[in-house]
Amino acid sequence: MRIVIAEDAVVLRDGLCLLLGSRGHEVAAAVGDGDALVAAVAEHRPDVAVVDVRMPPSHTDEGLRAAIKVRRAHPNLGLLVFSQYIETHYAARLLAGGARGIGYLLKERVADVKDFLAALDRVAAGETVLDPEVVTQIMGASRRGDALALLTPREREVLAMMAQGRSNSAIAETLFLSYGSVEKYVTQIFTKLGLIPSDNDHRRVLAVLRYLQG
Repeated sequence: MRIVIAEDAVVLRDGLCLLLGSRGHEVAAAVGDGDALVAAVAEHRPDVAVVDVRMPPSHTDEGLRAAIKVRRAHPNLGLLVFSQYIETHYAARLLAGGARGIGYLLKERVADVKDFLAALDRVAAGETVLDPEVVTQIMGASRRGDALALLTPREREVLAMMAQGRSNSAIAETLFLSYGSVEKYVTQIFTKLGLIPSDNDHRRVLAVLRYLQG
């Protein structure tokens, strides 16, 4: 099959080229950033693209954002995300566009070259190949988002101010509420987010983390 590789680590990129070439595949292009991936797919029309998540310039999520872009332009393109990182937001967006021919493997969990090659074949054939840990984290992120969706506009407003580091007194003063009303809203937020009282966890901090992750 014809393959494009997007991987900024030169040694790994060259290693993938050698591996795939030795198995009879054609590596049409091997690039090191998201923009180059978009250009290479448009030029070479590969069967599959192997894409890392974190690439220049910021080394955060450029690879996945580029993958979403090329998938939108080339819906029949197989995409195998091959990374040591799980980026739940963009991974969910990628899968939401249609999971056929999509794979997401974690580098450190691929124990055998044969497993990687088999995954590549399956993605090219239109199958979906996801590491179980990727599924777990995407589902966890989805549940967090669902819980936030249960909050009323006023509760979200209170939670947003909690995320700014405001105390209950400061929130009450800003929103023209009584202190007791703010306490009630905060308790409702904890309940809807499933944050039960605990000696080991600070529920206010956990609620803010849910808000920022959502």
